[in-house]
Amino acid sequence: MTPSMTITPITHRKIRFALVGCGRISKNHFDAIAQHAEHAELVDVCDIDPVALSKAVTATGARGHASLSQLLQHTTADCMILTTPSGLHPRQAIEVAASGRHVLSEKPMATQWEEGLRMVRACEDAGVQLFVVKQNRKNATLQLLKKAVEQKRFGRIYMVALNVFWQRPQVGYYDQAPWRGTWAMDGGAFMNQASHYVDLLEWLIGPIDSLHAYTATLARDIEAEDTGVISLRWRNGALGSLNCTMLTYPKNLEGSITILGEKGTVRVGGVAVNEIQEWQFADSRPEDEQIKAASYETTSVYGFGHPLYYRNVIDTLRGEAKPEVDGREGLKSLEVLIAAYRSARDGVRVGLPLEL
Repeated sequence: MTPSMTITPITHRKIRFALVGCGRISKNHFDAIAQHAEHAELVDVCDIDPVALSKAVTATGARGHASLSQLLQHTTADCMILTTPSGLHPRQAIEVAASGRHVLSEKPMATQWEEGLRMVRACEDAGVQLFVVKQNRKNATLQLLKKAVEQKRFGRIYMVALNVFWQRPQVGYYDQAPWRGTWAMDGGAFMNQASHYVDLLEWLIGPIDSLHAYTATLARDIEAEDTGVISLRWRNGALGSLNCTMLTYPKNLEGSITILGEKGTVRVGGVAVNEIQEWQFADSRPEDEQIKAASYETTSVYGFGHPLYYRNVIDTLRGEAKPEVDGREGLKSLEVLIAAYRSARDGVRVGLPLEL
């Protein structure tokens, strides 16, 4: 939605959600909605796989539907959650928007730049809200880092390094669904697994001037890349890199960000930016005492940000907040991803913003 558009707040009852795509990530959404039971409820679920649908119905008590069109004909939901393969998000979002319902899309919002734009415009034209899930922003570790950047505690930022060293096996992951690792439906390591880390590049550091990327498919039998590197220059002069592979032996090793600045050095590591491992600044502030408490144990690369993300979605639909990650905010990381793929394909440096 554009800033001038307004939606009618829902304050006299619970916000009703329906979820489309009852696969791997859906449980995070089910649990998040359950944690906000005072103001939200899941009324419908949908999947073309009858086994997945049956499990979701049993787990949630929501009504089950075998297709999106069937769901839209019968649902009372205010907002539709899209946890389907990424390549389906734009078409489904446009269909949902045409029905007058709000859209909440998992990452990445689309696999093609033009499709992402169509998705945003369709929701704006229909006067509905488009939310894009960026739950990692809500991690306590990254919230402290974001505050430090906003307070300019680093002074001038010189260098930024992000590493996503994870393991996605052929049999145990890619072979579980035919769409995984395909260009049309999924994208590769950058687009899928590292999408939240790509989001940090702009969200934390600021607008990107240009980038150069290399991608490779070294070991997995997939269309897209299992390994890649991006070199970046920000408009503020900082230089940096994002290194990503799904071939780490024998399991997920690291999801990290390191920022080196004039007056500060911070490294947030762990398997999924869940541990503050270095926190050094020229000045001292009260929030520095929160560093140890902010780190947390996790066995999942998803983190624990979905319930916090839903808090903003619910508050927005109740008319009590502004969306923290709407469609246009979601386009920022998609733009970086598409620029990286164009760079790797053509062997050139790509400047931002992209030319349409």
